[in-house]
Amino acid sequence: MTDELSLLDWRRLSAELYGEIRATPDKQAAWELWHATRARLFREHPQSPVPEAQRAGYTGPHLYDYDPSWCLTASVEEIKPRRLELYWLDGYGGGLFLPFADATSGDETYGAGRYLLDTVKGADLGQYDGRLVLDFNFAYQPSCAYDPRWTCPLAPPANRLSVAVRAGERIQMLPSPSLGPP
Repeated sequence: MTDELSLLDWRRLSAELYGEIRATPDKQAAWELWHATRARLFREHPQSPVPEAQRAGYTGPHLYDYDPSWCLTASVEEIKPRRLELYWLDGYGGGLFLPFADATSGDETYGAGRYLLDTVKGADLGQYDGRLVLDFNFAYQPSCAYDPRWTCPLAPPANRLSVAVRAGERIQMLPSPSLGPP
């Protein structure tokens, strides 16, 4: 399969996954499907952001436990002062894009932030009553978190939250040496 066709396949599989998530009324079950499918794609797909030499032993993606309180809906309107910026990207295939960073960035999660919505990649949880569904349980790290060969848009200053968002994807946290046996 050529690189172009494998990229098309990756995007198609991602879009199909998010379609299944939107169609699943049990959001925790949808989250479990999201995790299992992404784990398989990261290990097996040629377009995986995980370097090829590391895929066979890859045990992620690593997630916080599912927490329904991190699911919310948002209306899209121009407001001042801005609280969280949502982008329409003309040059990036068109589509909505919502990156963010929070108090966990650089410690528990990727330092440059995570993505909550990226319709170019099919990462879209849909709408409810005319409002966007923003479920932080599905927040994921950009490809550049796995391999520096990727270039990723980063979270802008307006989308750097002061709270710790302990939902969605995180970096693998290893046990502290002080917590082990003496």
